This record gives sequence, structure tokens and C-alpha cells, in this order.
Amino acid sequence: MIAIIDYGMGNIGSVKNAVEYLGFDVMVPKEKEDLDSASHIILPGVGTFSDGMKNLTNLGLIEILNKEVLENHKPFLGLCLGMQLLATFGEEGGPSQGLGWIKGEVKRLDLDETKFKIPHMGWNDVFPKKDSILFKGIQRPIFYFVHSYHFITPEKSVISAEVEYGMRLVAAVEYNNIFGLQFHTEKSQQEGLNTLNNFLSYSS
Repeated sequence: MIAIIDYGMGNIGSVKNAVEYLGFDVMVPKEKEDLDSASHIILPGVGTFSDGMKNLTNLGLIEILNKEVLENHKPFLGLCLGMQLLATFGEEGGPSQGLGWIKGEVKRLDLDETKFKIPHMGWNDVFPKKDSILFKGIQRPIFYFVHSYHFITPEKSVISAEVEYGMRLVAAVEYNNIFGLQFHTEKSQQEGLNTLNNFLSYSS
């Protein structure tokens, strides 16, 4: 059973449809206790870092996520904002502490805006590491991005893919049972679905 966390930060329906299309049972938990029966957890999201953390806190989800992901080692996937919330700290919407599962910060893209538009929006080549779980079997790693902030981590070993947009940016992270993707899998056609399927098929 795949659990998709609804914390008021958008795009739940499209991710749910993608998971169902791939043939997996899916739920959007109404109660925190519902996560007990989940095999995998997905945290999607669009919006600001500070609002995302505020909503998770107000809904009482941080403690239960720490338990299920860090203690019970359930596979976890953060998508877009959901990946950024893995960081220690984020600037978007005002300074805010993140989940802190992967050491790093989320900062606004620092680019020459006469050459590179912000947000970074559209299709981009992604450069995965050979041993990546998420990108196993991906033939054409081209995915759809929409973001103005990016994940910066000193833990280079957790970076499983990068994208080039004025500079090298983190496109994906993998750390034990914790995964994150900056791009939109549900908007990235077949290869996006294949990447999502790799996570859903993973067992820690």
C-alpha cells in the first residue's frame, strides 16, 4: 500500500493517478495512524518551503514521519517541494528548519537572469549516477522541472543525479531508504513513470 501525504501543498491527485496507473494500491491517509499500514510513503508538493514545514507541523505529521521513515525504514520519496523539505534548512517564504533527514540547505537559484529564466521550467537532461536505484533502466533521462529554489548538500554521496541549468543542480538524492526527485515524475511522460516505478518496486 502506497501512502501519499496530503498536507495542503498541491498536486496530490496527479501523483495518485500515476501510482494507480502503475498498478499499485494507493491511499491518501486521513489519520496519522493510517501510515502504519503503508509500505511506501510519498511526499509531493508545490509551494514554499516555510508553508510546507508549517503544514506538516500543524498536522502533527513530523513525528509520525520520523517514526515510519527513520525508525521503521519505510521507503520514502519526496517530490519537488517534498524533496527540498528533506534538507536541514530552507530560505523560501522566510527562514525555516526542514525535516533534516539529509544535511543541506534550500536556496534560491543564483543565476544570470539575462541568460537563464527563473523559475527553471521545462524539459532538461538529467545526469544520473550509474548505481542509482531511481534511474535503473532509464534510457532517456529527460524530465520536466519547475522550481526557483534548489537543494544544496555537502553530502556528495547522496546525490544520485544532477541537471545543468546555468550551473550543476541536484536533480535527485538517495540515502538509505530516503529518496528525492526535484522534477515532476507525473509530468515527465514514460520515463517519469519508470522512475516512479523504480521507487515503488524498491524494498529496504
